Amino acid sequence: MKYQHTPYAKPDAYNALQIPIYQSNAFEFDTAEDMEAAFTGKTADHCYSRITNPTVQFFEDRVRSITEANSVTALNSGMAAISNTIITLARTGSNIVTSPHLFGNTYSFFKSTLAEFGVETRFCDLTNAEEVRTNIDENTCAIFLEIITNPQMEVANLKVLSDIAVKAGVPLVADTTIVPFCAWKAKDFGIHIEVISSTKYISGGATSLGGLIIDYGTFDWNQSPKLKDLAQQTGSNAFTYKLRREIHRNLGAYMTPQVAYLQTLGIETLQVRYERAAGTCLKLAKELQHLEGIASVNYNGLENNEFNEISTKQFGLLPGAMLTIDLESRERCFTFMNNLKLIKRATNLFDNKTLAIHVASTIFGTFTEEVRQSMNVRQETIRLSIGLEDLDCLLEDIKNSLALSK
Repeated sequence: MKYQHTPYAKPDAYNALQIPIYQSNAFEFDTAEDMEAAFTGKTADHCYSRITNPTVQFFEDRVRSITEANSVTALNSGMAAISNTIITLARTGSNIVTSPHLFGNTYSFFKSTLAEFGVETRFCDLTNAEEVRTNIDENTCAIFLEIITNPQMEVANLKVLSDIAVKAGVPLVADTTIVPFCAWKAKDFGIHIEVISSTKYISGGATSLGGLIIDYGTFDWNQSPKLKDLAQQTGSNAFTYKLRREIHRNLGAYMTPQVAYLQTLGIETLQVRYERAAGTCLKLAKELQHLEGIASVNYNGLENNEFNEISTKQFGLLPGAMLTIDLESRERCFTFMNNLKLIKRATNLFDNKTLAIHVASTIFGTFTEEVRQSMNVRQETIRLSIGLEDLDCLLEDIKNSLALSK
């Protein structure tokens, strides 16, 4: 894989095979003129690690090599990637068209945080093309979605949404965390801006927090009410220019060099870890369908899943390493989880260890029951993030816990 051999921007003095951790806040310049050129963007020299850092840049370059993107910006969490992206696109009076089926903090960011700054969020069914079209107007700054919603496992048709977005002159922004870029290409499905929580698969087993904004340079920013003037100067780079020269500098959420180092290592094993975890997830989902005590299993890789066809077209036979199971009640869910021995009771996704969480009482625990119902977050649901353990060990733990939970 060519991205394993992404070259350093400058030769390492000791020919190290791994990029060094440049644990330095600032960088010295030979002259005042060189310093001015770096600060004003006339050169790509590093000046301050809140803005750029050599270790972080190498991580960004490696991701850009894999995804064939126009630019990559690394931040300190997935939520930082989402918030920096939207703040780059939106202004007072803007609106965002999205689904109510979102991760809890993403929903809260759209519904509450942005609303206080005069940005409207229009929730609709992204699987209904006409409903999406109806919600778009001249103030729409983005269509936003999760490619597989967490935890509902809903899958929208990306090419249909991209076609709608292009015709309306609106960028399609997608959170693609659930299926990593080693398994599919977001650019091929018309996604203009990709946001990822690199905390998940990329970190290499829950080693660090991080986020990525990937700009494919495929949107005409002359159509953006906020970026059209900038697009006259910078063309397809308008989004990245605004993000890198202003937004991420001012919000101060750039990735740290230690995290970039860990996640650079994580990328080297990403594909083999993903294939193992997602392969086990599919096999486990098939087995769980036949266990007494489990009311339903939700995984897009199952042939009887309502989103199996569109999921397979977009993400292949292994659509991520997350599934959900429904038991008969919230109480049964708690008892089941308390009896697990191997599987860990913890939040996060795509650790090397398998994790279980009751999403309604945790990630969505501060929401009202009315809001949870509108988001299709049920009290009977447990989310499982599948790790690298043997299938038989996971299955035995689940069977034992079900038996003890009767």
